[in-house]
Amino acid sequence: MSGHSKWSTIKRKKGAEDAKRGKIFTRLARDIMLAAREGGGDENANARLKLAIQKAKASNMPKENIERAISRGTGTGGADEVEELTYEGYGLEGVAFLMDVLTDNKNRTLADIKRVFNRAGGSLASAGSVAWQFERKGFITLEGQKLDFDEIFMLAAEAGADDVQNEDGAILIITPRDRFGHVEQVLIDAGYAIAEAELRWEAKNETEVSLEKSLQNMRLMEQLEELDDVQTVASNMLITDQVLAALETA
Repeated sequence: MSGHSKWSTIKRKKGAEDAKRGKIFTRLARDIMLAAREGGGDENANARLKLAIQKAKASNMPKENIERAISRGTGTGGADEVEELTYEGYGLEGVAFLMDVLTDNKNRTLADIKRVFNRAGGSLASAGSVAWQFERKGFITLEGQKLDFDEIFMLAAEAGADDVQNEDGAILIITPRDRFGHVEQVLIDAGYAIAEAELRWEAKNETEVSLEKSLQNMRLMEQLEELDDVQTVASNMLITDQVLAALETA
């Protein structure tokens, strides 16, 4: 199983846990805020926002919650100004963490992140000490029974994608950060429905640690993701098949 498939499996598990814990609206609101932050609050002109809103409606998220998330992402409608920041840190055995946040109070956010790291035995890192180990990439997932891999490959490659992969019945397109929106729009214009589309940090090189420390680092990641202002969390930890199996039975 490739690293990307492993990440998809973990995301499904996280999604189930979010629903069980009543966290699903928080997660959906984060997706809407980030999409609005990056592409504006008009869903007709922002494919990523439209997808996020569709998911929110499918989960019966109230209209006012959706509108509030859009306002927070764009900083309109009387909402406090929202800043987009990146924090860096270290988990157990020196595993690097990179966190994107949207916040209207960076002092509160910083205190929350520091508290989570301290409790887990990790620490915050100074700016630049971790970020160089990562690069920003776009990930677009298409799902369905009638996907033409060859056509999708050609469309994505011509639009500037880095890679196109078959992943457990879905097709995953990986793009450079600056081609993400263009590749996504090309696929939409060709009639393909986007199942997932996101920008996230990817480690240039991964670090393998013991199973025990791996699970502790995954718990740290989950605790960071549960913070209201945290949008994404990435680490350079290698997720082995043994770690994945332990996560699936946890």
